[in-house]
Amino acid sequence: METKPVITCLKTLLIVYSFVFWITGAILLAVGVWGKLMLGPYISLIADNSTNAPYVLIGTGTVIIVFGLFGCFATCRGSPWMLKLYAMFLSLVFLAELVAGISGFVFRHEIKGTFRRTYTDAVLNYNAEDEASRAVDNLQHRLRCCGVYNYTSWFASVYYPSNGIPPSCCFNSSDCNPDDLRNATVAPSKVYHQGCFELVTSFMETNMAIIAGVTFGIAFSQLIGMLLACCLSRIITANQYEMV
Repeated sequence: METKPVITCLKTLLIVYSFVFWITGAILLAVGVWGKLMLGPYISLIADNSTNAPYVLIGTGTVIIVFGLFGCFATCRGSPWMLKLYAMFLSLVFLAELVAGISGFVFRHEIKGTFRRTYTDAVLNYNAEDEASRAVDNLQHRLRCCGVYNYTSWFASVYYPSNGIPPSCCFNSSDCNPDDLRNATVAPSKVYHQGCFELVTSFMETNMAIIAGVTFGIAFSQLIGMLLACCLSRIITANQYEMV
């Protein structure tokens, strides 16, 4: 079998793979930026301290974009050592994604526990002004829920004695005045009864299998790139083939 057609075929496949890999990096970068700009307050309800998750996505996406371009260059150049370096990077990405996917699945109950704790703290210390309080309002309004387990979670809040249940719990804002929200008898007929914790954790449980599957699928796709890069490097080295 002629060597040149085999190398050309492998190069074509690896360039296509590198382009898809580059797109993956661009998506991670976009998700990281979007998460930082749009989900910052919500993320603060999930983590005990300020999380660096958006920055991790931005950094990972940027690195993948750079190495995706590097992979295309190494393939076009036909440099064995560049291809081996590219394969090594893909193996590191594979291991990182595999560990991240397994950790997220194994520690999902700890994530739920952390969310319960931080969201309860946000409700108890709610003041309608700080970032955590605004995140609580947005979450309750968007998910149409109230409190941690139900509206009674607000009775222990420092906000309740003076202001009652927050207006974000109301299912009809035009028929929800401060006096009603301070009245423990009237308020239940004005606010949502389902707690936010149950909604969020139900969503996590329902979609955890999908998220894990996508993560492992992306991770194992790195093996294809590693195989192509190693095969191309080996064939080029064995046949002393160089692109001019």
